[in-house]
Amino acid sequence: MATRKLTEGPVWRALAAMSAPMALGILAVLSVGIADAYFLGQLGGDALAAVGYIYPVTTAITSLAIGLSAGANATVSQAIGGEATEGAVHRLGLHALGLGVALSVVVAGLFCVAYPLIFSLMGASEAVASEIALYAPLWALSFPFLVLMMVTNALFRAHGSAAFASIFMIVAAVINLALNPLLIFGAAGIEGMGTAGAAAATAVGRIVAALAALYIALRLGYLRWCTNLFAEFRDSFRSIMSVGGPAAFSNAINPAGMALVTAAVATLGDAAVAGFGAASRVQSVAIVVLLALSAGIGPVVGQNWGAGLRDRARAAVVQAWAFSALYGVAVALALTVFAGPIATLIASEGEAADFTADYLRVVGWSLFGYGVLVTANAAMNARSKAVYSMSLSLGRIFLVYLPGAWVGVMLFGYSGILAAAVAANLAAVAGAAFFVDRAGLLPPRQRLRAAIAA
Repeated sequence: MATRKLTEGPVWRALAAMSAPMALGILAVLSVGIADAYFLGQLGGDALAAVGYIYPVTTAITSLAIGLSAGANATVSQAIGGEATEGAVHRLGLHALGLGVALSVVVAGLFCVAYPLIFSLMGASEAVASEIALYAPLWALSFPFLVLMMVTNALFRAHGSAAFASIFMIVAAVINLALNPLLIFGAAGIEGMGTAGAAAATAVGRIVAALAALYIALRLGYLRWCTNLFAEFRDSFRSIMSVGGPAAFSNAINPAGMALVTAAVATLGDAAVAGFGAASRVQSVAIVVLLALSAGIGPVVGQNWGAGLRDRARAAVVQAWAFSALYGVAVALALTVFAGPIATLIASEGEAADFTADYLRVVGWSLFGYGVLVTANAAMNARSKAVYSMSLSLGRIFLVYLPGAWVGVMLFGYSGILAAAVAANLAAVAGAAFFVDRAGLLPPRQRLRAAIAA
């Protein structure tokens, strides 16, 4: 079992080694959302609006997978850093996979039952709800395979093998993108499925990638069947869920809040929802490097904290935040200049495109704050302080973004929504500094410069 030691050499190099491959994988996955919006937009405004409603809800549910993968990463990476036996590491991995699959089946079933009520409460019109009904059941069917793939990928990352995690994300996305136009519109004797075709393409990609990831993990020894499989299961469950539970909730808070914000946007009409949803997907692609950095910082902090190298873990946080600031400025400039063409490409209808462009020009200047948020949360999860990351995410959404969006839309319309998004991202910076310091992951001021250079 070849495990990359992240406790040696320059910290920035460890961050780059773990984050760079993940950027490709995350970009591939997020490009699927852009493709869905593009192809379904060709079917008409109802299909595009349906994606605007679906995206925040399914992203919130996907947070279960993100949380479980965070729990697996924290537990396994700290065990590796603490020089645990291979048998113990394998057992932790198998326990994480078992928990993930069991919980995902339950959640998928609940979603199948509840989705009509969920989207009705969000304000979806009858025509849009009909499109949602074509997508939601197939998406739920593929959800356990998404969890299986993400937890397996977390085990790869915990061992320092970010490239493998990235490969299977790319495999799922490539299959999805290749099948999207075929299954949505039909060709070569295959009848188009419309909105259901987008969900079917997603399902096929997830199933193939999940099974391939599991096979490779077993083949390379990152996972291995071990004797006394259920030994210390209670301890594993407690360790994984102490991080995974709050981390899942923390990651669900943002998209769940976005769903409630989407309800506020819905008061302005379906075109506003379509434009807002399209802008959210463009934003996800714009911050892919920051999301990759948040995926990379977890194993770096986990292994170093488990090995007792606290200053290296702190240096990782400081360097991640410095990078977030520089990258955020570059992204803001690009979105300001190209907002119009991007919006026209993604949201084909004129009014929806205007809403998309306005979002990108305004909110783009605050995205560095979101980078600080996600890297802080990942570092605190790896440090087994997931309650802090949950509190940070809760405060950002429910103290700033959500009330700001509803008050803003009533007073200023769509501009009020944008102002609330900017305020939430800026507030996240202050909140992150407070909680990360409490978690012991910020160096004393006199050692700040050394941490940046480490």
